[in-house]
Amino acid sequence: MSGLSWPGVLQPLKPFNFAVDAAAFSAFMTINAAHGVAVTGAACYNGLAKGAWPVWVLFAFGSAAFAGLTAVLAKIGVRDVDSNLATALRTVVVLAFSWLMVFVAGAWQPLSTIDGRSLLFLALSGVATGASWLCYFRALQTGEVNRVAAVDKSSTVLTMLLALVLLGEALTPAKILAMALIAVGTGLMLQRKASATPEKRDGRWFIYALGSAVFASLTTILGKVGIEGVNSTLGTALRTAVVLVMAWGMVFLTGAQRGISRISRRTWLFLALSGVATGASWLCYYHALQEGPASAVAPIDKLSILVTVAFSRLWLGEKLSPRALGGLGLLTAGTLMTLL
Repeated sequence: MSGLSWPGVLQPLKPFNFAVDAAAFSAFMTINAAHGVAVTGAACYNGLAKGAWPVWVLFAFGSAAFAGLTAVLAKIGVRDVDSNLATALRTVVVLAFSWLMVFVAGAWQPLSTIDGRSLLFLALSGVATGASWLCYFRALQTGEVNRVAAVDKSSTVLTMLLALVLLGEALTPAKILAMALIAVGTGLMLQRKASATPEKRDGRWFIYALGSAVFASLTTILGKVGIEGVNSTLGTALRTAVVLVMAWGMVFLTGAQRGISRISRRTWLFLALSGVATGASWLCYYHALQEGPASAVAPIDKLSILVTVAFSRLWLGEKLSPRALGGLGLLTAGTLMTLL
């Protein structure tokens, strides 16, 4: 049987990479099931065969599923530990997971064979990711998951603008409308609740969440350039190493390493689980980014907010007001419009 090649059509040239591709496909099916969408195996096969669902779209949806789970697991994991230390510890898990997948998928190649430009942009992407993570998990400590995630997902708008300016990707009328919907939807989700606790009224979370969004946009653009000509699994592992160095540098700079002995087993568990979820999300994301346009991959990934909202309601008891639900609808509609 013919394998799936990365343009998303059936060709006999490249075999299906079961170790990685099946994980993304499973995540895609999980999202559809969660929303009551029945997708049969035959329908999926026929859709792929006709080119209706490019394979990079499946990886982008897989990235969204794991990213949404990451936010909730991390929120629980950073409750009782310094955010910089939490970021550094979970990065160790992500790094181990990423390199495991490199060898499982047979993606290793000597660094001497990788173009210097690609290595430079992968390193810069790693720095931007590290900065985004440090801001994001600091925001999670004092802000509600739903609101932090909404600000973080607004990076879609900046990513699309940067993709236009720096990568030459077209900005169609549909995408312009999508950007407007995402912006308005994000604003509605930021509505302050009258019953919010004093801790959650601390406005610093917004500054950190906004910083996370800006750095996340830079991560996508830099990663798009750096991943060209490099196996996406290997590229993910290399940039994670950069993130690890940056994260632990911040830990020792602030003296946060002294808090390791006070971390509970429950916190260790959730930090580890969030790290695994992040690693899976990254592997899917950069596989998608290697073949799909950054202006479309990034918005699909931001659908992770649907997963985040669902799990934060179940595990954290966070509820959305009618206005915030309307904002979520606009944000989702805008994200889906980027595929037109």
